[in-house]
Amino acid sequence: MQKLVKIVLVIFVLTSACKSVKKVQIIETQIFKKDTAQTVVISEAPKVDSAAIVKDIMTKLVKRKIDFTSFNAKINVDYQSAENTQKMTAYVSLKKDSALFVKIAVSPYGVVENIYVNKDSVILIRTKGEKSIQYSAISYLQETTNIPFDFSTLQDILVGNPIFLDSNIVSYKSNSTQLLVYLVGNLFKNLVTLDNVDYKVMHSKLDDVDEYRNRTCDITMSNYMPINGHQFATYRTISVSEKSKLDISLDFKQYDFNNSLQYRFAIPTNYKPKNPVVKKPTVKKPASKK
Repeated sequence: MQKLVKIVLVIFVLTSACKSVKKVQIIETQIFKKDTAQTVVISEAPKVDSAAIVKDIMTKLVKRKIDFTSFNAKINVDYQSAENTQKMTAYVSLKKDSALFVKIAVSPYGVVENIYVNKDSVILIRTKGEKSIQYSAISYLQETTNIPFDFSTLQDILVGNPIFLDSNIVSYKSNSTQLLVYLVGNLFKNLVTLDNVDYKVMHSKLDDVDEYRNRTCDITMSNYMPINGHQFATYRTISVSEKSKLDISLDFKQYDFNNSLQYRFAIPTNYKPKNPVVKKPTVKKPASKK
């Protein structure tokens, strides 16, 4: 069951604010295939004002980010690792910049885990079998997934906002349907494929800047649907590899923004603590449950 929890956390940690770019380097860049994507070559020198184009790209990316106060979703999750294949359903309620509630259901057992996350802490609640509760610092997610992130990045992943764009654009290429943007930050090289009409993120390939690590991640976003004046990707695939490989698909069956949280739950007081590593956080008891 602990392995199940880790995989669920990988889902929400994967898949940002944008820094201004002062200069575009005209380069020929090759991103090599590691485990999840074919080699992509970008070799095109812009023939117009590079700085103006970059400023326009970043402005449009920021503009299309979904702003919200709350988010609810029911997600069908399929994953495949070297060890096994698993299907589950995740029920998610998110209060922006504050709290995340996740219920994990596996057929035929129903809800088997509840997960609560805030800016500082993670609480894992086992609801089947040997019922237990585990308190951890937010760093637990980083240690489990080997992906650096904070609560803001986590909520961007859930609502479908682009991530790891806090870096410099060093190359780009445009055609009638797509815009390829290559960014390099302190941690990741990020090749982002955008729709050239409305700048939806279609694909993102992340590779470590550190040449001694083989961490790579491919994220594909599709089946966009309009909601609250924004475009929301209802289907996503994620492939992560370093020492091993994990393939995940997320199919959003229900989703809404700026409504009451649907899947909140109270933290049990009679569960046996399991390996507590941080002081028990204060969690307000919700007014209603579902």
